[in-house]
Amino acid sequence: MMTTRLSALASVLAASIAFTGLAQAETLKASHQFPGGKGDARDEMVQVFAKELAAANVGLDVQVYPNQSLFKAKDQWGALTKGQLDITSFPLDYASGRVPQFSATLMPGLVRNHDRAKRLNDSPFMDEIKKLVTDSGAIVIADAWLGGAFASKKNCITSPDTIKGQVTRAAGPAFEQMLVGAGASISSMASSEIYTGMQTGVLDATNTSSGSFVSYRLYEQVKCLTEPGENALWFMYEPMLISKETYDRLTPEQQAAVMAAGQKAEEYFDSKAAGLDNEMVEIFKKAGVEITSMSKDDYDAWLKIAKETAYKEFAEKVDGGQKLIDDALAVE
Repeated sequence: MMTTRLSALASVLAASIAFTGLAQAETLKASHQFPGGKGDARDEMVQVFAKELAAANVGLDVQVYPNQSLFKAKDQWGALTKGQLDITSFPLDYASGRVPQFSATLMPGLVRNHDRAKRLNDSPFMDEIKKLVTDSGAIVIADAWLGGAFASKKNCITSPDTIKGQVTRAAGPAFEQMLVGAGASISSMASSEIYTGMQTGVLDATNTSSGSFVSYRLYEQVKCLTEPGENALWFMYEPMLISKETYDRLTPEQQAAVMAAGQKAEEYFDSKAAGLDNEMVEIFKKAGVEITSMSKDDYDAWLKIAKETAYKEFAEKVDGGQKLIDDALAVE
């Protein structure tokens, strides 16, 4: 009798252990190129997402791999859309070589300020961009726009003629075309490579997001920073994305938890975004970097070149390009 009871108890314990094993949370891999644990708002956004998803208790955890520790910056898109990576915080224009329409998310002068960026999120323009993301094998789970700046080791960049002759980094094709139109030369690279490019003399100047200017300590390399101010040419869409392959295999409860955690992450980032510009200016001032800003005339001169170069080429060569530009400009 005792043997039977022990045998029955052993069976219950074995079943319990098996159930516990099955109930263990699946760990999703999240990759990004930005420094981790150093106050970069994009890393913090991913960490908020991971915390919220774990708290939802739907059997999902997130392991965050910052600083290109899992995939190189521009390799993340391919890994995500092939299902080799689950989640990323990603500058969408980095994938414009595969989806040319994504260049619209870093088009000079198309956004201009943080308030307009938020309005763009709920527009036909972004509806089309997100459809292209989904059609390519990923899903947007959190919107994020960053303002950006110009900086140089040589001089302050204000009007277009101030960049003539300098080797410059730009984040994507549209900005590269505008800068070439102003007389600059281009050296393409991810934001994580700018510091080394300047340190080794490959770059004279750069533009990138306010967050990257601080996280990558570019104040150690430049002479003058052109802050975004009221006339920001540079705005970039850097959303959180989940692989469609990953999302589609989740349960409806898990999918809902992913989107809810993404909303919390977006709200967190939105609370930080505008402050990143001011934080950058203060840090660069303390480092002894000269600070300047573009006047309305400077901005208009750049925009004229952009329309003659980047806008024109995008409209002529990208399928649906003109409509994307028109939809973006139609947002009040």
